This record gives sequence, C-alpha cells and structure tokens, in this order.
Amino acid sequence: MAVICRDSEDNASANDPLLPWLRSIVKALDGVSSSAGSASQFETLLKDCIFKFKDDNQYRNDVRFLKIWFLYIDAVEDFKSVFKMMEDSRICLTYSLLYESYAMFLESKGKLVDAFEIYRMGISRNAEPLERLKKAEALFVSRMSAIVDACSLQKIDCRESANPSKSLINPWSISTIKSLLMKMKKQILKYHGYHESTKNYLGKVPLSSLQRNKIIEIGGKKYQIIGRAGVGGFAQVFKAYVNSNPDDVVALKIQKPAFPWEFYMYRQLDNHISNKERPSFGFAERVHVFSDCSILVCDYLGHGTLLDAINSYIVTDHKMDEVLCIYYTIEMLHMLEILHRTSIIHGDFKPDNLLIRYARDELIEEDFRSQTGAWHDQGLCLVDWGRGIDLSLFPDGTEFEGDCRTSGFRCVEMQENKPWRFQVDTYGLCVIVHLMLHGSYMEIQKVFADESYIYQPKSSLKRYWNVELWKKLFKELLNIGPGDDHKMLQSLRESFEDYICSNPQLIKKLKHLLLKQRTTLCSS
Repeated sequence: MAVICRDSEDNASANDPLLPWLRSIVKALDGVSSSAGSASQFETLLKDCIFKFKDDNQYRNDVRFLKIWFLYIDAVEDFKSVFKMMEDSRICLTYSLLYESYAMFLESKGKLVDAFEIYRMGISRNAEPLERLKKAEALFVSRMSAIVDACSLQKIDCRESANPSKSLINPWSISTIKSLLMKMKKQILKYHGYHESTKNYLGKVPLSSLQRNKIIEIGGKKYQIIGRAGVGGFAQVFKAYVNSNPDDVVALKIQKPAFPWEFYMYRQLDNHISNKERPSFGFAERVHVFSDCSILVCDYLGHGTLLDAINSYIVTDHKMDEVLCIYYTIEMLHMLEILHRTSIIHGDFKPDNLLIRYARDELIEEDFRSQTGAWHDQGLCLVDWGRGIDLSLFPDGTEFEGDCRTSGFRCVEMQENKPWRFQVDTYGLCVIVHLMLHGSYMEIQKVFADESYIYQPKSSLKRYWNVELWKKLFKELLNIGPGDDHKMLQSLRESFEDYICSNPQLIKKLKHLLLKQRTTLCSS
C-alpha cells in the first residue's frame, strides 16, 4: 500500500510540477512562523519557484501560483517591481483576486492612493468576478471615509454621539462605539493592563516601518519583532519576543486610529467566562492607547488558523474528512453557545479568526465527551474582538442594523436589510462548515418546505456523509429568529457529540487526523 501511495504522489507531481514546491513552501512558511527556519531561505525558495514557473502557461492563471507571488511580495522591500514582473508575465491579470490582494497589501503599507489606483486598474480591465472587485473598492472607500470621520469625531462632544438606548442601532458605527467608550471610561481606566496617553506614539522605531528584528519599547518592555502575523483594513499584527526572550512570545496588534474597544471586549470575556472555558477565546495582556494609534498585546498561538487547515486540503485538491469537520463544528457550536449565553456577540466569526490549539499530551478517547485531560487544550481559539458586541450595554431585546461588509459572511438579515442579533455569528458558523465540507464558500437559496419558505445552501450534501446532521444544522441556523439561541446551539452540539461518541473508531480516526494535520501544518 505504501508503494501505491508513493506512486500516486509521483504521478501527481509529474502532472502538476508545482505541487512539490507548494509542499516545500507550506513547510518552510511554518518554519519561519515558528522561528525554526530562516526568512532569507524562505525568500529564496519563493524566488526560485517564481522564476521557474513564471513563463509556464500551465500556471499563468493558477490561483495557487498567485498566492506564492504574494508571499514573495510580502517578503521583499521592492514589492512594486515584483508586481511589475507579474504584469509582464501576465499572472492572473483577468482575476479580481490579483487586484484586491495587492490593493489590500498597499493599504497595509499606508499607500492609499496607490491602492485606489490598483482597484481602478482591475475594474478597467474587467477582472472577474467584477462585482466582487467593485464591492472591495467600495469597502476601501468606506474605510478611508471612516478614518476621516474618526479624526473629526475626536473633536465632537460626546453629547453629539449616537444614543445606544435606541431600539435599533448600528453597533459598529464610530459614533456608537465612541459613545459606549465614553460611558464606560471610568470602568475601563481601572482595568488591569490599560495604559492611555494623550500624546502621539513617539517611539524610536516608527510603527509604519516595523520589520524583522526591529525593537520597540512600550511600557518598560522591549518587543523584538519576529514577523508579521496578519494584516487587516485598519490593523497589522506582529509576532514579537518580550525582552528578546524566545520563550515569551506575544502578538502585537497595531491599529490606526486608536481603538481601545477590543481591549474592553477581552476584559468582558475575563469577567463573564469561566476559567475552564476561557482558553477558547484568546487573551489580551495590555493595551497602550495613544492619540494616533493603539497597541494591543495578546497571547500568540503559532499553529495557524482554521482557514490554513482548510486551505491545506484545497491546495492538494482534497476536502477535509467529515470526522474532522464534525469535531470543529462541535468546537464552534460550543464557543457560540458560551458567548451567546453570556450576552456577547463576536461579530466577525470567520475561519481566519479561529486559531488552532494543539494538546501537548496524548489524547485519550474516553475524555473526548467531557473535554477533560488533553482534550481541554485541543481545539480552537477565537480571536479578533474588534467587532465584538456586549449586549449588556444595550436595553433588553435590542436588535441591530448595520452591515459587517465581509464578503461571504453577510447574514441573511444583512442581505435583506432586516434587523439582526445573534445571526451574524450563526451565519458565519454555517459558512465555515460549508467551507470545510465543500472547499468553497456558501451560497444560499430560498425554498418552500414544511409549509413555509426557508433558506438553505445551494450545494448538495454527499450521500456518504451524515446528511441528517448537516441538514438540521443548516436549516436551524440559517433560519434562526432574533431571540436567544444558545439552547439551540447546545442541542445541535449534543447531536454531533452523540454521533461521534456512538462509534469509538470515529474518535480514534479523529486523533489520527489531528496528528496528521499538526504534522502537515506545524514544524514542531
């Protein structure tokens, strides 16, 4: 059987010469993330791969190859010349993903005019899907407007801010968050780890030019930058050693303009979630708030995200095994059950905000259901609480308006301009489940069933899956009402647990798949 597998791998590599390079890059990338590898060696690997295949017609429109180019762009200083090389080699010029990704990269570098020009370039070339690119450009313009508004709002008296007592409000509007922060100001100042200054950040190393091995000093601690862990519309996340100690690793989230709301949400998690359940939701040690930016210091988990795990299957034309899908579905259902029971909404529930946790000790089958022993340390960790909603700050029964503006994760209510509440999280869970099962983002349709109209995914379920479990999950969560849903989440979670615990072989298989996944994605 081993010979057959090796022959199969050799045949795949012969038909797809890029595949061995992809595997090497995934391994090397994990090595760089864990400091086990050299950044310069990784850059050389990317460069060699690009120059080997850049003129190969087989890969000119291959999205996998496009992602390798962007890894290289992120690794070099002269990224503009790399993009010029992509144009000369005509790499994915008809794909909107090219322009959207490069524009977001430029935005993270503060090159906003250049980013806007890239969006315009892609639209003028009718890159497909064109509507997606136009929406991305519109969101970019909205973000830029929000930055301008945020600057002007600092001069507005809090009495002009939105009043959160209204029955239907946008919880993410700048005026709402500003009003709530003003209301909670005295309480926030008492939180352990909160540090505020009325001055701009004046460190020796500019935050806009942070690179590997640069050191910034904040609050009496020195943070040595090891690499960048993520980029968003307003924030960059860096991996850093505290006082040059490789055993003390943190994530620094640098945000402009300053945004202390996320720190507030982390402290609500501390206050309302039990110590046993708390590791599933990330920790923030401190925040430094300046007049022009904020720096949030969080725990660092270096095993990648659930999106990385999903992509590791997609890149080799496979789908995640159903047992693994069930396990992560149980994890997510339990997370939302805990949050919604404590009147907290995450607001940005997507696979790149779910970090993977691995147990140090051996997983024992008998401990699976109770999540004791090593299983307690195994699972997912939900981070990025910038869109978090604390329902205790609003009158009972408050429903919300507003659009998350995250492509593919806009719940039914947002799509139809209706009030929403917990649906923003439960819809996100359905999208992630669909992505695990099918390897693609979810599209929904409205159908007539049980004497009423309901929403369901357009994709069909495979006959060899546990169809009834998945049908029930999508039916209940895509058609959930505005009320409290944690009991429904609990019932769904227990049904998945009952299924996986009914057959000891499934848990053994799960253990094997988790070990295999860890070996594939992690260097340690």
